[in-house]
Amino acid sequence: MGMFGASRLLLGAVSCTFFLAANSLYSSSDDVIELTPTNFNKEVIQSNSLWLVEFYAPWCGHCQRLTPEWKKAATALKGVVKVGAVDADKHQSLGGQYGVRGFPTIKIFGSNKNKAEDYQGGRTSDAIVDAALSALRSLVKDRLSGRSGGDSSGKQSSRESGGGDKKDVIELTDDNFDKNVVNSDEVWLVEFYAPWCGHCKNLEPEWAAAATEVKEQTKGKVKLAAVDATVNQMLASRYGVRGFPTIKIFQKGEDPVDYDGGRTRSDIVARALDLFSESAPPPELLEIIDENVAKSTCDAHQLCVIAVLPHILDTGAAGRNSYLEVMLKMADKYKKKMWGWLWTEAGAQSELENSLGIGGFGYPAMAAVNARKMKFALLKGSFSEQGINEFLRELSFGRGSTAPVGGGGFPKINTVEPWDGKDGELPVEDDIDLSDVDLEDWDKEEL
Repeated sequence: MGMFGASRLLLGAVSCTFFLAANSLYSSSDDVIELTPTNFNKEVIQSNSLWLVEFYAPWCGHCQRLTPEWKKAATALKGVVKVGAVDADKHQSLGGQYGVRGFPTIKIFGSNKNKAEDYQGGRTSDAIVDAALSALRSLVKDRLSGRSGGDSSGKQSSRESGGGDKKDVIELTDDNFDKNVVNSDEVWLVEFYAPWCGHCKNLEPEWAAAATEVKEQTKGKVKLAAVDATVNQMLASRYGVRGFPTIKIFQKGEDPVDYDGGRTRSDIVARALDLFSESAPPPELLEIIDENVAKSTCDAHQLCVIAVLPHILDTGAAGRNSYLEVMLKMADKYKKKMWGWLWTEAGAQSELENSLGIGGFGYPAMAAVNARKMKFALLKGSFSEQGINEFLRELSFGRGSTAPVGGGGFPKINTVEPWDGKDGELPVEDDIDLSDVDLEDWDKEEL
């Protein structure tokens, strides 16, 4: 192609751009209502109808491809849902008012017109109509339940207007988010919501109930929070929130990840407890030095794993520490189970040993005790990572043979001195002074 032809083609393209920029994609003959800064407040904000509004630019290729689908949807929804369009290239102030950054942007204006919802669905007429009817259903349900959402001030969100006990859901904002969440030692599940969003309203009571249960079960180590993303837009933008509700998981030292589980209380609680056990430090391995240590550990956990280690004189400190190291590794591996972990020296707690069928030989030994049912299971394999892992894995699946704790109740626990971490020492025997003994007398009395 010669230079003249190329120039003519370029000129044609420029002329086309100017032509498109000067002409709207919609006309008065369409069922799409053209909206401008002059009529937007009266038509949309003051209306009781549900509105779907497209913010477009005439030169935008995606907008041009959407146009026939948008018109088709408007015709199908005529008399049911209002469908409008804003030339946001021409009316930039109106686009800026609603945070329009790209084209086309579609927003749904439902019960609360000051809290528009971003449409994230497909760009076919079928998808648009489905979304409109779903939003309409939410609007009608709100009216039926007395939540008209018509307060045009938009200052009161659904979270603030009552309904449900949300005392354990922490409200986060642009101002307090970093202080509370970023670099926190706790795990945070944060819901980004919009007050007009039907799915968010359905989630709200489940989220509130889960927050209370999770707080109790994790002692506040996992927190559930909520962010009104229509008010705190900096946070929503920072974490790429595009639809509602969006739930993200924040853990110290890690990038936030999306929560993609179920939205019932039980689903949320289960995920929170998983996160708690994953982030929790390994459980403590405690020596049984008195009744309080033994009973409080076994009563507070579903199972308590008890090891009876050889006497210190048989292993020395190095040998004992090697056994304890194996136990610590297993405690870390099975920390999600939140079991208790205990150990004692052979002979120190003889009644405990007898009640578990250990009694006097075969050290090191291990038993897993269910203090509620007063049943136990014994390690039959080797006292090694592999042997203990197989034993605990069977228990975690509910398999393995069990027996009732001897005596039918928690055995007597002796109070003993804790191990000092050193090698054992043989007891010192008293020297016998034989200087005053007449050995000849012994010979006389000998039979």
